[in-house]
Parts: sequence; structure tokens; C-alpha cells
Amino acid sequence: MRIRSTSALGILAIGALALTACSSPAEADPTASDPNSPITFAATPLGDDPTAENPIKAFAALVGEETGRDVEIVDVPDYTAVVEAIRNHHVDIGFMSGFPSALAVNTGEVDALIAWPGNDEPVSTCLVLNNSKLKTLKDITPETVVAFADPASSSGYFMPVAMLHEAGLEKDKDYKGMFSGGHDMSFTALKEGQADVACTSTIFPKMAGEGNAMFPFEKGETRSIGESASMPVSVAVLADQNLAADKRDLLLKGLPEVFTEKNRKRLGAMMEAMQGTEPVLEPEKEMFQPFVDIAAIAGVDISDLK
Repeated sequence: MRIRSTSALGILAIGALALTACSSPAEADPTASDPNSPITFAATPLGDDPTAENPIKAFAALVGEETGRDVEIVDVPDYTAVVEAIRNHHVDIGFMSGFPSALAVNTGEVDALIAWPGNDEPVSTCLVLNNSKLKTLKDITPETVVAFADPASSSGYFMPVAMLHEAGLEKDKDYKGMFSGGHDMSFTALKEGQADVACTSTIFPKMAGEGNAMFPFEKGETRSIGESASMPVSVAVLADQNLAADKRDLLLKGLPEVFTEKNRKRLGAMMEAMQGTEPVLEPEKEMFQPFVDIAAIAGVDISDLK
């Protein structure tokens, strides 16, 4: 199927409080779509490893194969932009981790199409360079700079903040928090000495020594000083509430077939994020409720976000 990439930066005006904005009422007929219309997918950057197929493009290609529709990738800078693109009817679907998915679902203006539960294993780790003086979380001081990926990232912010909180460490009091703009940028900050600690997903250290641009370290160059708890939801596919019924049916049937073992290598980090669990189709809002308490630790109230 044909894949086309566009950018949403010229369409969306997105700020840190963008999720409080009101959505415009829908005018499209939600029951059917033009059979020639593409499935549009909002995607955040996943790095650019020249030695491997881009997971986003692989995902789009596989969705096209399973649904018989062309797929259009709309590039957006972060998770907040994904949510805004969906709720303002600019795209059909978005693929996000648990926390931003919970945030989006709690607006009441975005549907959770499919969700993958967590697997009861740690989802985040806080890394230091191997020669760092920091041996455990207890060694962190108010002068320690901790890099987080994105303020809406599950494994790169919410879960590590909860882990640090449980260790008696509060952001901007017991350590200096910084947002790097992405997991890969956190690693760059760590490598260049701009940060003492990089908190990220546990999937990245497994890439050490592979020459993967997403994790530019050799084996033994970094070590973990702490790991988080697991998440009730690892990732979810969110959908526009005005998604045409025929597209919805195609995606509900096709997406579980996309995320199967045969496509693991092509999907890379996207497949790793699934944590090997079985998908839940059209999950209830209650599935995301545990995130509310964890988000409160980070100072974000998503319980009644509108």
C-alpha cells in the first residue's frame, strides 16, 4: 500500500497546556468513508537508524497490507501533539504509551481503540555512565541533573518520577529535572555531560553495542541505579471519535495481526513496547484508571481533565 508522510506542524498550534483546549464539533459522517481514503496516523520521531527499517514506516506498510487502505503518516513532535491531532480530527489514529493514552482518554474526546496490558516487569530505568559516582538512587543530590524524555512520556517521565518519589526524591527539590525532548536526546545529554542521570525505557539498554542510533552506547558504558514498577497499560492505539465505522472495523481486525511475532524485527521498538501481552479491543476507561494516582505524583491531574 502507498505510504505518504506529511507534517502536522503547520496545522496544529500546540503548547504545554494544549490538552485543555476545546475541540470543534464534527461534521463528517461517522458511519462510512470513501473506500479510497487513506488511514491517517500521527507519529512521533523514533530515531533514524540507517541500518534498520524505520519502525513507523514499517508499521504504516503493515497496516496497509492488513487493511487494504493507503496509510498516511503525519509527523508530529511529541505525544501532546498526537492527542491534539486526534481530538481535532486531523488524523484517524495514534500510537502511544500508557500515560498519554490515559490522559487522552480522560478528556472524553478520544477513543482507546486497542490497548496492550503491561507484563508486570519494570518499564523504566535510570541510567548513569559507568564511571559515575552515583551508585544508587540514594546518591542523588539536589545538584544531580536527571534527564527525562518528554513531559507526557510513560517510561521517560511518569514512571521514573514515581520511582524517584518512592525513594524519597522529589523533582526540583532533591534533584534537578530536565526535559531533553526524547529518549535519544536524554542519552545524548548523558553522554555529553549535560545530565548525570537519564531515565528511560528498559528496552533501550538492550540495544547497547548494536550500533543503534537510538542508544549510542557500547555494552558496559552505562549502568542502572534504579528500576520502576510495571504499568497497567504498556501502549494503546487511540482513535478519533469520528472515525468512520468501516475504518474502525478494519483497524480492529488488522492491528492485532500487525503486532505479531513475525513482524517483530520490522517493528523494532514499537513491538518491544507491547511487552508480549495480548491486545484488549476497545478497552473500558477503567483500564487506564491506575495511571491517575501515578500521574498525581508528577503533579499532573488527569482524573477529570477536559
